[in-house]
Amino acid sequence: MAKMNSTSCQPNYAIAPGETLRETLETIGMTQAELADRTGRPKKTINEIITGKAAITAETALQLERVLGIPASFWNNLERNYREALARLKEEEELQKQEEWANNFPIDAMAKMGLIPKENSKIGKVRAVLNFFGVARIHEWKLLWENPEAAYRKSTAYQSNHYAVAAWLRKGEAEAARIETRVYSRRLFNSALRAIRSLTAKPPEIFEPEMRKISADAGVAVVFKPEIPGTHVYGATRWLKATKPLIQLSLRGKSDDHFWFSFFHEAGHILLHRKDEVFIETTDQDGTRRDGIEKEQEADQFSRDFLIPPKEYHTFLEDRRFNLTSIQRFAANLGITPGIVVGRLQHEKVIPFNQGNSLKKRFKFGNQ
Repeated sequence: MAKMNSTSCQPNYAIAPGETLRETLETIGMTQAELADRTGRPKKTINEIITGKAAITAETALQLERVLGIPASFWNNLERNYREALARLKEEEELQKQEEWANNFPIDAMAKMGLIPKENSKIGKVRAVLNFFGVARIHEWKLLWENPEAAYRKSTAYQSNHYAVAAWLRKGEAEAARIETRVYSRRLFNSALRAIRSLTAKPPEIFEPEMRKISADAGVAVVFKPEIPGTHVYGATRWLKATKPLIQLSLRGKSDDHFWFSFFHEAGHILLHRKDEVFIETTDQDGTRRDGIEKEQEADQFSRDFLIPPKEYHTFLEDRRFNLTSIQRFAANLGITPGIVVGRLQHEKVIPFNQGNSLKKRFKFGNQ
């Protein structure tokens, strides 16, 4: 019984068109020599076709049509299918050796999240990952994601769990490609950020579609993608092309102070830094956010000052009355959600981390 490929309905063997030609000649009682004479092809060529050493060309297919009465398309299809089968078998032989590479990715988690189909075979796992990234071979994947010149490698996140991070970035990239945006405008994006800031007190079902639309109108794609286990990311910023930056947020933390700080942090990268860089806001295994990089500090400062202007913040600090009522009043005057103020005060150790948490909102988006 013929064996079938475990990952498809395709057989794990290839039948050369010459085998069909041999059976046809036997059926009609024609020798190879006679076929050679009738087609005008050398006897050696006919023999090599029958033994699978030579291909049936389009010209030969037409000659077989005239001599045997079988359409040229039949022979062309046999040849094409045969060559495709050979290529597939060769590919599968190579993929069989690459299971170790595929296992670097959180395969089970990616399948559970619907990013790739669930596969049990070695070949199926490798093929699923390649299809997900939209590359033909592992060689091309490495060129895009491990090339020393790739902007992604310059990110601090590359040094740990970079296979999972790459998968998370790829998911955002694929969704962003479907988002129609205007050509990026720095002026329009500055205006967009002011409009988005006014949405911070709104619930997700209101601010999420609004901030997507406002950003897209300024030329920026915004996507929300749950983090993949092992990534520890809050957000990422990169330019898909010179006219389309992407802000990707994971909702890690899921409280409003984390969310809004991360969004405006990523926005800061777009406004302050070069287009050929990739910025990934991530944490260490113990949950500590990675700091100390100059451009990350610049983006942090942008986010802090945009959400809470320095002059107003310093005036609030001088008052020294940090209770729920004063925080709510201060936030209302700024037009932002009070959770942002609480998060800022806690981060700078003005108040303890157990104070004011009732003013923070926990987000649960549809895909979280």
